[in-house]
Order: sequence, then C-alpha cells, then structure tokens
Amino acid sequence: MPGLRETIEGREVLIAGLFSARQKDHLECMGVLAAQVAALGGRVAGCFVQRRGISGGKKGSAPGGKGNMSRPYSSRTLMSTGKIREIAQERASADAVAVVFFNPLTGRQRKALTELLECPVFSRTDLQPTAAYDPVSGPWTRCAG
Repeated sequence: MPGLRETIEGREVLIAGLFSARQKDHLECMGVLAAQVAALGGRVAGCFVQRRGISGGKKGSAPGGKGNMSRPYSSRTLMSTGKIREIAQERASADAVAVVFFNPLTGRQRKALTELLECPVFSRTDLQPTAAYDPVSGPWTRCAG
C-alpha cells in the first residue's frame, strides 16, 4: 500500500474528527489537521466533526452521558453510523482518495473504516513529526485527541 504522501498528493481528501464537548478548540485542531494535509500536497475537500456531548441522565450514568464523553461512539468505527454514512457519501461525491481522522485509530478501526469508506484511512498520527511539539509545524500538545 502506498504511503500517505503518495496517496494524497495533488488529490482530494476528507478530514474528520470526534471531540468531546469539553474540548473547546476542536475547530483549531481541525485547522491544524487541514494544514498538515495541505503541507503533504492534499486538497481538503470536506471536514466532518462529531461532538460527543452530555445527553444522559442527571448523574451522567445513562448511555451517551457525561461519563462517556471521552469514549468513541463505536469501538469499530469511532464515530456514529450516521456520521460514517455522511462521510462515505461525501467521499464518493467529491471523489476523495482518502480520509484523514484527527483521532488515533486502532488497527481494527482503520480496517473497518477503510471498508466502509472504500478508500485508505489515515490518522493524524500518520502526519505528525516525531517530536510531540515543534514550534514551526504547530501546537500538537494543545490539540490532544
């Protein structure tokens, strides 16, 4: 399988991220991701953000409540089925060659998402330099997934 740069250079790419409602800088984080994709020669054709907010009982014990805000919607696909469907439709419509997720992905998630989205799937960790923070390339520590 070709590397990230070879896959996206000069082509349309979608970016996506799942964020807790507690993370207020999610748009800045997606901007950092878009800049990294552009630096590798990809053209960001669409951006998908799913927020995980408080929707449970008063004590947060119900599914989807504040106790689950930092967890993925799905251990298989990270995001909800509806959001994955939206991304797949836009991927086909925009003829995007890949989707880059802000969040780290497990091998199982990467495989499932590749099948569902019918294209290579990458994570922001595939884009990052080896250092955790580089003042020239961006504020990686502030945009922790």
